[in-house]
Parts: sequence; C-alpha cells; structure tokens
Amino acid sequence: MAPVLALWLLAAAATPAGAEWKAGVARAVITPREPIWLAGYAARTKPSAGVLTDIHAKALALEDGSGTTSVLVAAEILGFTRKMSDEIAQRVRRRYSIPRERLVLSATHTHSGPVTGQLLRPAYMLDPPQQEVIRQYTSWLLDQIVELVGHAVADLAPARLDFEQGLAGFAVNRRRVGARQRPGPVDHDVPVLAVRSPEGKLRAVVFGYACHNTVLAGYEINGDYAGFAQEELEKEYPGATALFVAGCGADANPLPRRSVELARMYGRILAAAVREVLEGKMKLLRTPLVAAFEYADLPFQNPPARAQFEAALNDKDPSHRRHAQLMLETLDRQGRLPESYPCPIQVWQLGPDLTWIILGGEAVVDFALRFKHEYGWDTTWVSTYANDVFAYIPSLRILKEGGYEGGGAMIAYGRPAPFRPSVEEIVAQKVDELARRTRGQR
Repeated sequence: MAPVLALWLLAAAATPAGAEWKAGVARAVITPREPIWLAGYAARTKPSAGVLTDIHAKALALEDGSGTTSVLVAAEILGFTRKMSDEIAQRVRRRYSIPRERLVLSATHTHSGPVTGQLLRPAYMLDPPQQEVIRQYTSWLLDQIVELVGHAVADLAPARLDFEQGLAGFAVNRRRVGARQRPGPVDHDVPVLAVRSPEGKLRAVVFGYACHNTVLAGYEINGDYAGFAQEELEKEYPGATALFVAGCGADANPLPRRSVELARMYGRILAAAVREVLEGKMKLLRTPLVAAFEYADLPFQNPPARAQFEAALNDKDPSHRRHAQLMLETLDRQGRLPESYPCPIQVWQLGPDLTWIILGGEAVVDFALRFKHEYGWDTTWVSTYANDVFAYIPSLRILKEGGYEGGGAMIAYGRPAPFRPSVEEIVAQKVDELARRTRGQR
C-alpha cells in the first residue's frame, strides 16, 4: 500500500467524519496610505487618485490530523515577485516553523492595486519619488503578511472542509479579439473550498475563477470583480472570510468591461456561483494535507544581439526603451543575459479527493484544461499567479500562434526573449512529479 494512502486510511479510521482538521482565518487591509502607481497597465501616466474599495490580504491556516500546519495567503495585488516571496517564506519559517512547501502566496492579479517590488518595471514611467513610495509600500506589505500568517495560525480551531465546483460564464478568451479565427478555450469552473465549524457555520470560503481582474483600468484603488465577489459573499455569510485565488486565465478577460457597474455585476455573478455550490452537496475532505514545492527551469530562446538592444534605445515605445536599457545594464554587469527562469510549482494534496496544482507566473488556460484531464476533472484545482509572477507561461499552441501571451509580454516583464517550445512539457513534467509524490505514487 502506498504510504500516503495508508496515512489517509489511518486518519479516517482514527477520527470521526469531518473532525480531522483545524482552521484559522485572518485578514488585513492593505490599501496604500498615499498615492501610488497602480500595476498592470503601461498606459497609466500618474499615480493613484482615490480609493473605490479597500484591498485586503487574507490568510487561511489549515492543520491536518498529523498536527502539520499549512497556510494560504490571498492578496489583492498584481503579484508577488520571487524576492518578496522568498523574504516572506524565510520569516514565516523562522517565526512559525512553516516550511516553504506549506505556504502559498497567491495574488488576485487585480490591475487596480499598487505596484509591488520590481514587478513589470519596464512597463511603468516611474520617477525616483514614486520608486521610493513603492519600495516603502512593499516593505510594509511584507510585514503585514508575515503578521497575518501568525494571526491565522493563532486562530486555529476544529473545522470541517468541503469541496465542490460550480460554473460562471463571463470569461472570454481575449486572443480572439481582433483574431476570431483563433481557438477560444476558457475554463469556466468555479472551485470552492468551504471551511465550516463543527456546528456547520461557514468560517471561510476559498474560491477561484480563470479570468483576468481587468474590468477596470482607472486610477482608483480596488480589487476589481474578484474584490466585489468577496465583498458580496461576506455580506451574505456574516462572520465568514472570502478568499479569491486566480485560475489559469492569463489569456482570458471579462468582457465587456471598463465600468464599475460591470465589475460589480461580474462580482455578483461569481458570488452567485459560489453560493450555489455552498448551498448544494459538497465532498467532505479528509486529512492529511501533503505538500510539495520545487522550481522548474524554463529556458529562453536566443536573445537579440546587443546591437538590437542599442537600437531599441530609440524606439518610439517607452517600455521598449526601458527594456533595452535593462538588458544592456544586465549585459554590462553580468556579461550575458539569463538563459532560463525558475518557475515555482506547488502541489497540495488534501486527502484523496483534491489535488491542488499551484503555478507561478501567468499560466494560460491550456494548462488548467490539460491538468484536469490528466488528474481528474472533478478533483483537480489549478491556480496560477502564486509565489512569483515573473512572465506569461504559454502553452506550445500559444507559442506557435505568437502574440502578447506568446512572447510580446516579455518586454514588460523585463525578460530577454520568449520561452522555448519545450516550456509546456517542462511545466507538465514537474507538475506530474510533484503530483505523484503527494499522492504517494512512486
């Protein structure tokens, strides 16, 4: 008998149904206290101007039947960088003894939240004072998240975990905009993890959807449609905390868009999909929670010659000029450009009935559809925008098609070239390795 399967059976026999878990929840407002550059759009020309809604970081701590604790953090920002995540993980390990594989740092990818760290720096027209505002905000945010993890762990109490999936339909494959001949795959699933007290009261709900948080593009801080969905659920279930985890929607947009009314409407639609799941029959999840975390090196194609970067210093597009300057500085400092980038890949296996695959970067929908087909449509959850948002991760199909997700976005991300055609299989092989390990399949 596989060791992990044996552990599940022993845990199930030793404890009554639903009584194996403990859960703790915490939340913090992370709205910037002063005007700050908002992330996600290169077209912005000034810092934020007001707050439409507060943004939050939320944490869910889970202790399984073995007494091992894992923590999910969901923050309403565009993304964590590798440097940010490494610092948080190191401090969390020191203070709370939570290892790296048991900490998920997920971003909702709102495009109406503050710039953090060095994420997408070539895209933004930042002067030194704004750079300092971002530096100070990022430092403050890291402190808030470390404290948040501690509050969630301190809140641990007996809990029941249930899982099921619903559907919502407002995501549109954005690559068809202007190119209707392209295929338009989407992932409309709405995975829902309910955390209830032993008496059945909802304490927390974690839910996802595979679609960019890009309804709004103005200068007011807000959490976009996912923020409104969380707000709606927390009103409907007083005392519960709602956490949004973004799915593989790197090539999906909410359409139509560009109004607060639409953002609120999509939030209500998504909340209704979650509510339908919560009020229906859900699968009881048993312990343990088995976790794995590793990096997969994703190779870049050969970069342009130095002369091309020098020529790009005169490009009419300012982001191209900033990218070229960054590449030349890297060449001068290191003598060469990086040949690959380490993509964080994480798998949480919750009992025998939920495989949660958590990818860094901006993974396109093909990854979610592939992994659900391979590991189970009803028992697999695929998330992205976690631990390090460093570039788009295209499938082989999208690499061949080209376009923004296929390589154009590497300019804004400050990468030397698109990924090689092997990128999809490298990610898939690492996911399979971790999935087999956490499922006890050697």
